[in-house]
Amino acid sequence: MKDRIRLADFIRQEMEPILQDWEAFAKSILPASRMERSDLRDHATQMLQAIADDLDSHQSAAAQADKSKGCAPAVDEDSWAEVHGSDRQTSGFSVMETVSEFRALRASVVSHWTKAYPRIAGQQLEDLTRFHEAIDQAVAESLEQFATTKEMETRLFGAILFASPDPIYVLDPAGRVVYANKATAELFSLDPQAIIGKSAFDLGFTFASEFQRNVEQVITGQSIHRGKLDHSFASGQGNKFEYVLAPVLDEHGETEAVVCILRDITQQVIAEEKIWYHAHHDHLTGLPNRRLFVDRLEQEVSHAKRSNLMLGVLFMDLDGFKEVNDSFGHEAGDRLLSEVAVRITSCLRKEDIVSRLGGDEFTVIVTGAAQCNDVERIAQTIIQTLEAPFRIGPDPVRISVSIGVSFYPADASFPSALLEAADEAMYMAKKSDTHWACFADIPKDTVDR
Repeated sequence: MKDRIRLADFIRQEMEPILQDWEAFAKSILPASRMERSDLRDHATQMLQAIADDLDSHQSAAAQADKSKGCAPAVDEDSWAEVHGSDRQTSGFSVMETVSEFRALRASVVSHWTKAYPRIAGQQLEDLTRFHEAIDQAVAESLEQFATTKEMETRLFGAILFASPDPIYVLDPAGRVVYANKATAELFSLDPQAIIGKSAFDLGFTFASEFQRNVEQVITGQSIHRGKLDHSFASGQGNKFEYVLAPVLDEHGETEAVVCILRDITQQVIAEEKIWYHAHHDHLTGLPNRRLFVDRLEQEVSHAKRSNLMLGVLFMDLDGFKEVNDSFGHEAGDRLLSEVAVRITSCLRKEDIVSRLGGDEFTVIVTGAAQCNDVERIAQTIIQTLEAPFRIGPDPVRISVSIGVSFYPADASFPSALLEAADEAMYMAKKSDTHWACFADIPKDTVDR
């Protein structure tokens, strides 16, 4: 017969096989499966060592009675069980997962103990009883600390949400609000209780349909979605927002809620639009610059090709501008260019595009022209309009314009070639009395293509 030893000594001697059984169970707990093996073992080892030390300690009849009722003596420092409960809570363990660790540890020790000693009595039976009491007490202390830590984190989380300048709210799987922070209530200009239980449809948001589709995708795909929306909320705080939708998973890995975080990006969008505008428009006339003109020409050529339409390009150069600039100064020249831009624009349809390429060069894209005469008529109108005197100083000044015209697809099929053809026609126009010329009318032996 084996020599009977105390349970405390048995736990210390059989620590490794007990830990192996316990570790096999721990791998089935999702948060535990993500932890390092050493972290898992350290906690279990501390549990067993503390229980063994407790079994070795003297216990009076009164202390034993108190412990059987779950009342351990008060101590100044946190017990190992309290530390364990706090750690497990912050590691993402649920209450049941935390309790199951103790249950598995109890089962492992008892299994090894009863295999070694099928019949126990006397001191060994007393040790086993104290062991169960120690486990029960540890569970109680761990869960108490678990709850305390959870409550503190909940308070901290609530304080963070309350103080957040960004609207944050939580939706149930049906898209109804179950929580809304202060910033959300202020944005919606509603009491928080008036928001709870409402969907985007109930709140009358114009983006409700698309928003709800995105919520459903987050629920089914369990993935984060980032989006943007335009909406004027009742508070008038802004009208352009970006938002993030994130799934909240329960202990079974199912989506139980969706968190939405809104951020007002109205001022950011305005700033970006200003930057884009200044990068693509002439600072003097406000017309599209060369960069934007080339981009628009490429788009219009693609559209004309798909729709089997004609497209006309006018390339203009002012005659007499240099003399005005030299005689009256750059400020007068700038005023003249601004007025020229206004007059050219007045000759065009809303869908036509006018730009200033630089200096005294202007271009126009005439879209959807039915025939060449339509473009030529616009060119003649511009010539006549710019012949009228300009009042930019004490005395009126006069200038004229030379216009070259090219057509898609007759003269060129690519944007760059189309602009080059109009430019060449413009030089021909400078030599003519009519001040305008079509690329098709230029003698081909004079064109360097």
